[in-house]
Amino acid sequence: MDRNDVDTDQIIPKQFLKRIERTGFGKFAFYDWRYKDDWFSPDPDFELNKPEYQGSTILLTRCNFGCGSSREHAPWALDDFGFRVILASGFGDIFYSNCFQNGMLPIRLSETVINELFNRESEYRPYKLTIDLESCTISDNSGLIIPFHIDVSKRRRLLNGLDDIGITLSHEEKITEYEKANGLL
Repeated sequence: MDRNDVDTDQIIPKQFLKRIERTGFGKFAFYDWRYKDDWFSPDPDFELNKPEYQGSTILLTRCNFGCGSSREHAPWALDDFGFRVILASGFGDIFYSNCFQNGMLPIRLSETVINELFNRESEYRPYKLTIDLESCTISDNSGLIIPFHIDVSKRRRLLNGLDDIGITLSHEEKITEYEKANGLL
């Protein structure tokens, strides 16, 4: 998605925020861009509607992705759409944090690297990237290897499939010991 400043209202328009579950938002992701003016016919010019991008799990985009309001629905919609990783030169701060809270990996890369990835995507279509969270590398099928940085605790959280509750429960023994020692149990 070769666009700058994609905000959360574009990722998931406000009229679809009535659901209380975390699922079912994928069909509304990028709704205003994905469909023609009749709101039902897919727009063949929208990049994610093109056949070569169907089933993609990595979203390559530009700077300031996820800017705008703080809705957690945006990562829910992207995840439900099928994306697990987002590569951009910058993210909205709250969106970036919400990605980790919801098991998605946002990777910040320099604009130079993002440009290189867009160039390679054009040259080597169909372009395949592999993200290795263990080694913190991005590789493609033509020999490119790019290291990336991620906070150690966020990396561990994703590798272990933990959210805030899961992290808390991983300390259940210590919590129980504390509660017993302080007469809370």
